[in-house]
Amino acid sequence: MIDKPTIVEVPMQRTATIHLNIPGMDMPKHMDPAIQEILQVLAEQGLKPSGPMFTYHHRMPSATFDFEVGFPVDGVIQPSGRVKASELPAVKVARTIHHGPYEGLQGAWMAFGKWITENELDAEPRFFERYLGDPSKQDPSEYRTEINRILRP
Repeated sequence: MIDKPTIVEVPMQRTATIHLNIPGMDMPKHMDPAIQEILQVLAEQGLKPSGPMFTYHHRMPSATFDFEVGFPVDGVIQPSGRVKASELPAVKVARTIHHGPYEGLQGAWMAFGKWITENELDAEPRFFERYLGDPSKQDPSEYRTEINRILRP
């Protein structure tokens, strides 16, 4: 289930990320280690995430997903191992919220894509998801995932 989509201007946000280019089926194997690595580097540098974890996709998925996993930060991150300073760009997006387990995201994206097409929006292949809440403290039925499709200016 998705909320009614909206159009939103998103400001630039500094981030700490790890870039991954992996087959979709390998995502579970790579995501948690990347998240833990970023959190460790932030802690070592005396920083904390200033917002929810996200994935920023540079293109629509094909045989592989080309994306960054990361967290927004208020301070300046020094590169360490795979962790790099990056940013979420200032952009206009179409946005909705998916309610429920991550397994439902594909259907949410399909419904959202249909809304984008029906509203004749000019979307780029770039997109991002923000994972709201703490999945370790929630039942999967309570998960909320913000999904964002970047719109051309």
